[in-house]
Amino acid sequence: MTIPPRVLVGRRWLLLAILCASLLLVSVDATVLHMALPALAEDLRPTATSQLWIIAVYSLVAAPLLLAFGTLGDRYGRRRILVLGYVVFGLASLACAWAPNVAVLIAARAALGVGGAMIMPATLSLLRQAFPDRAERQTAIGIWSGVAGSGAVLGPLLGGFLVETFSWHAAFLINVPVMVVAIPLTYWLIPESADPPDGPWDVLSAVLAGLGIIGVAFAVKQTPHGGTMYVLGPVAGLLGCLLLVTFVRRQRKLPVPLLDVTLFRDRAFSVAVGSVLLVLTSLVGLGLLFAQYLQLVLALQPMPAALRLMFVMASAVVGSIVAGPLLQRFGNRRLTIAGFAVSAVALAVCAAGLTATENLWLLGPVLAATGFGVSISLTAASDALLAAAPAEQAGAAAAVEETAYELGAGLGVTVLGSVATLIYSASLPGGAAQARDGLTEATAAAAGLPPAAGSQLLELARAAFVTGLRAALVVGVVLFVLATIAAARALPKNEGITRR
Repeated sequence: MTIPPRVLVGRRWLLLAILCASLLLVSVDATVLHMALPALAEDLRPTATSQLWIIAVYSLVAAPLLLAFGTLGDRYGRRRILVLGYVVFGLASLACAWAPNVAVLIAARAALGVGGAMIMPATLSLLRQAFPDRAERQTAIGIWSGVAGSGAVLGPLLGGFLVETFSWHAAFLINVPVMVVAIPLTYWLIPESADPPDGPWDVLSAVLAGLGIIGVAFAVKQTPHGGTMYVLGPVAGLLGCLLLVTFVRRQRKLPVPLLDVTLFRDRAFSVAVGSVLLVLTSLVGLGLLFAQYLQLVLALQPMPAALRLMFVMASAVVGSIVAGPLLQRFGNRRLTIAGFAVSAVALAVCAAGLTATENLWLLGPVLAATGFGVSISLTAASDALLAAAPAEQAGAAAAVEETAYELGAGLGVTVLGSVATLIYSASLPGGAAQARDGLTEATAAAAGLPPAAGSQLLELARAAFVTGLRAALVVGVVLFVLATIAAARALPKNEGITRR
C-alpha cells in the first residue's frame, strides 16, 4: 500500500530530511576515500590497480543489486529494506575501518555496496510516495538531487578532515553512530510503504540483471589495464550484454515483470537515465583525479585540498534550491540542456588552463560552474524519471536511476582514471621508470633518492599527471556535449516529461 496522505500531513518535509540524510551517507561513502587514499596507501601499500578497486568496488557491487532491492521494497516494504540497509552498512563500515590488509578492505567495501544498494532506491521511491503533488515533488527532488551531488563532493572534504584529525580508519567509523541514530528515527518518522503486485517476485530476472551489469562493469574496469586478465574483460562484457538482452526479453513475456521495460519507450525516461549515467561518470571520475591533483601535484594537506572542492558543493546546494522553481518555469528540456552546457564549458576552460601550479582564479569558478550545472541537470533528470513511472513502480524506477548513479560512479573512476593513467605513463620520459605506476609511487620513490634527483623525478611525474588530467577533462567535455545533444534531440520541446 502507498503511504496515506493524512499520515504525511505536517511531517513530509521532516521525512524528506531523513531520506536525504540516508542518501547523503551513501553518496559520501562513494568518494570519502578520495582524500584518504594517500594515507591509506601509505599504511596498506596497495598497488595502483588495487587502489582503483578499493575506490570502485563500492559502486560496482551496488549497481547490479539496486534493481533487486528496489523491487523488493515495492513488494515487501520500502522502510523494511531501508532499515536492513542501515544494519548492513554499519557492520560493513566497522569491517572496513579495521581491515588488516588490502584484500579484506576490498571485500568490506563490497559489503558496503550491498548496504548502499538497499538504502538508495528506498530514499527516492519513498519520496515519490510522500509528495504526490507535482510542484512540491519538484522542490523535494531538487533538494534530493542537491544532496546526491553534494555528497559526492562532501566525501573528499569529510575524508580530508578525518584523515588530518584522526586517521583513514575514521573515514569508515563515522558511519557507525549515524546508523545507530538513523534506525530508530526511521521507525518513528517513516511509515511503511509497499505496492505488492499480483504475482511472484522473479528471482531469475534479478539474477540476469545483476550478472549482466557486473559483466559490463567488469569489462570496462579490466580491459584498459591489460595484463593476464585482458581476455576476460571483453568476454565478460559480451556475456553481460547477452544477459541483459535476455533479461529484457524475459520482462516482455512475464505477466508481472521485475521491471516494466516499456518505461524506456518514454523518451524523457530514457534520456533521464542516460543523463544520470553521464553526469556521474564525469563528476566522480574527475573528483578522484582532482583530489589527487590537489594533494600530490599542488602538495596541499588533505583539509586545505578538500576546502578547494567546497566550490562544487556550495554551488550544487544553490543549484538544488533554485532547480525546483526553474523546472516549473522552463521545463525539463531547457534545464537539462542548460546544465549540461554549463558543465561542458567549465570543464573545457579548466582543460585549457590547468597547470602544475595552483590558480584559484581558474579553479574556483570552474568548480562552481560544474557543481551548479550538475545539480540542475540531475534535478531535471530525476523529475522526468519519477514523473514517467507510475506510483506502484516507484521503487523499480528509483532503482534504475540509482543504478545509473552507481554504475556511472564506478565507470567514472574506471574510464577517466584509466585515461589519465595511460596518458600519465605515456608522458613520462624513459628515465622516470620509478614513477610509471602512479604519482603516489613517484612520491615514494623520490623520497629514497638524493634531493636533486628526487625533486627532478617529482617535477616530471607532476607534469605528466597534469597532462593525464587534461586528457580526462577533455573526455568529460565530450560526454557532456553528447548528453546536451541527446537532450536537445530527444526531450519534447514543451514539457520534457510524461505526467502520471
